[in-house]
Amino acid sequence: MPEARIALEYENELQLLVAVMLSAQATDAVVNTVTPELFAKYRTAEDYARARLPELEKAIRRIGLFRGKARNLHAAMQRIAREHGGKLPRTREELYRLPGVGWKTAGVVVNHAFGTPALPVDTHVGRVSRRLGLTRQEDPDKVEAELSALLPPERWGRAHQLLIWHGRRTCIARKPHCSRCVVAADCPKVGVKISD
Repeated sequence: MPEARIALEYENELQLLVAVMLSAQATDAVVNTVTPELFAKYRTAEDYARARLPELEKAIRRIGLFRGKARNLHAAMQRIAREHGGKLPRTREELYRLPGVGWKTAGVVVNHAFGTPALPVDTHVGRVSRRLGLTRQEDPDKVEAELSALLPPERWGRAHQLLIWHGRRTCIARKPHCSRCVVAADCPKVGVKISD
């Protein structure tokens, strides 16, 4: 799957953080319809930090949970502006301490923005990993620990992207497309009841 890549559209690390924060419980496609206008208006952490909350809410209204996301985005950018001189923190741990930034979000950002090895687990990564028999865990932190132990750190980021890509296009939740799966011959299909 050489075409596997992050589906969010962004031009810099700050935009990546914003897009990933907005993508929680929303599709990347919807996020990509909102972010061009948002990124044109808010170019720096300081721009977001100075924005009025109703203004941010209006800008992201098409995304689910927009009020909470606007609050978190505003608070995270205030902290970046105040405590980090407007620059995005470069470690997963520092990002994780920002309001509204979970461990998965922080992992995606450091992986794509800074090339720091991370194997963040979303629903696709967890589902595909379980079906492949790579883990039995349900908790994303435990799944990440088990997957990370299977691969050298320099392959974590690519593995993360491949598992997401495969989970969105082939190994989908309700009815996986096993007949066109590139790893079907090696897949134990754990928990798969219906396949084409």
